[in-house]
Amino acid sequence: MKGVIQRVAHANVVVDGETVGEIGQGIMLLLGVEPEDTEAVADKMLHKVLGYRIFSDADGRMNLSLKDIAGELLVVSQFTLAADTRKGMRPGFSTAAKPDHAERLYEYFSAEASKSVTVANGRFGADMKVSLLNDGPVTFLMDIQP
Repeated sequence: MKGVIQRVAHANVVVDGETVGEIGQGIMLLLGVEPEDTEAVADKMLHKVLGYRIFSDADGRMNLSLKDIAGELLVVSQFTLAADTRKGMRPGFSTAAKPDHAERLYEYFSAEASKSVTVANGRFGADMKVSLLNDGPVTFLMDIQP
């Protein structure tokens, strides 16, 4: 499972002119699911996302987590993160999970996250317009293996 997390002042997702997900201060996560990913892998990713210390403490150091600041989480499905980009000039997507498997884990991840923080979502499989104000900028790539 791959994820890109961005510390944001705010972020939103629009589908067909309608805002389907929106957060204030927190993390926007682009989430890519691979064929071998399981709920256990999603749990590891969630633990990392919620506990990753990327928010400033009173001394200006990145020492606080999303949970510490009571921030919000926007989860956006992003199958292109699982692309094979090693050869050629066109990405290959055979390394991405099939849509039914990916959607199940995406929904599982979001449901589990909502037990700890406020969660908003994009719409799985939709053509989404994502807007955000990256705070920092602070962006990290996460790669959790089974």
